[in-house]
Amino acid sequence: MNSPKALTTCRVALLSAAFLLATGTIRSEAVHSADRVEPYRILHVMSYHGSWQWNIDQYRGFRDALKDLPVEYEVMEMDTKRRSTPQAIEDSAGAAQAMIEAWQPDLLYTNDDHAQQHVASRYAGDELPIVFSGVNAEPANYGFTGDNNVTGIREVEHSLQTIRLLQGIVPDVSKIALIVDEGPTWPGTVERVRQNLASAPDIELMAVHTISTFEEYKHVVEHYQGKIDALGILGVFTFTDAYGDKVAYEDVLRWTAENSMIPDFSFWGDRIELGTLVAMRVSGYEQGLAAGRQARAILLDGKHPSELPMEATMRGDPTISLARARALGLKVPSSLLLNSDVKTSYRWEHVQAER
Repeated sequence: MNSPKALTTCRVALLSAAFLLATGTIRSEAVHSADRVEPYRILHVMSYHGSWQWNIDQYRGFRDALKDLPVEYEVMEMDTKRRSTPQAIEDSAGAAQAMIEAWQPDLLYTNDDHAQQHVASRYAGDELPIVFSGVNAEPANYGFTGDNNVTGIREVEHSLQTIRLLQGIVPDVSKIALIVDEGPTWPGTVERVRQNLASAPDIELMAVHTISTFEEYKHVVEHYQGKIDALGILGVFTFTDAYGDKVAYEDVLRWTAENSMIPDFSFWGDRIELGTLVAMRVSGYEQGLAAGRQARAILLDGKHPSELPMEATMRGDPTISLARARALGLKVPSSLLLNSDVKTSYRWEHVQAER
């Protein structure tokens, strides 16, 4: 006869699976190997959605680091860029916690900040090994300090390199401003930008705007026309419209490309095909690969997470929107084009063509 505890565990697993399957946020995958009969169980909790290239790249890199090991994966997508209300985030975090308790994974792989804030932090100091990637905030913000069960790869933006890339197109860039939303990623990002600019006396950070609504964003961008040399468009994911509904970040960036004549930059490659001029992007694949190597050391070599330092990946990939440069009347030197990932059109143009 099954014990009450066993029945409870089974019920939690069924309820968790039912919720996740209903919302399309879970999938199971397995990699087999002849050298080990029992596969390692890894639960991957994404802050965002699995169809976003940043997540695809991180997960691919992580899996590549473990490709010769038998691994059973469960993937939980919190989808916080599209489902960003406090209740939606708490629901997905609760589902992830139920999955952990029911499935008992050998390792938890979490990427980006929401997964740390709402899931991994609940297990800091526990026995469950945790490896993260794509984390912008200080790990201490999530309780990842001391001799505990967490390690991972920090996402340190190539902020000064991005501005130098921009100066390769617009040499006289000196006065800049930054725009962020109210998400947890941005205080740490802004502080690192400030630190990097301390070694660049030719660059002056005029202001940092933390914005909550799309109308406020439009007002700020319009206000700066002709007054600054470049605009750093960083956090654009939680803006709301006049009815309180969230505005898709793709729409925010398209409006910017169609209404602003200020050269703009960001630190992530997906922004470039959405209208931002340049980015020295952090490689999602390198983030995931480095995290996967840490997971391998824990699972295969018996390393404790505290033995593996929390590090940042160093590789940056220059990315340029030639479409945006043309709209701004800028000529991109051929030397930059030859050594960059160049986007010749905007993403929405492809969508319109398909229709």
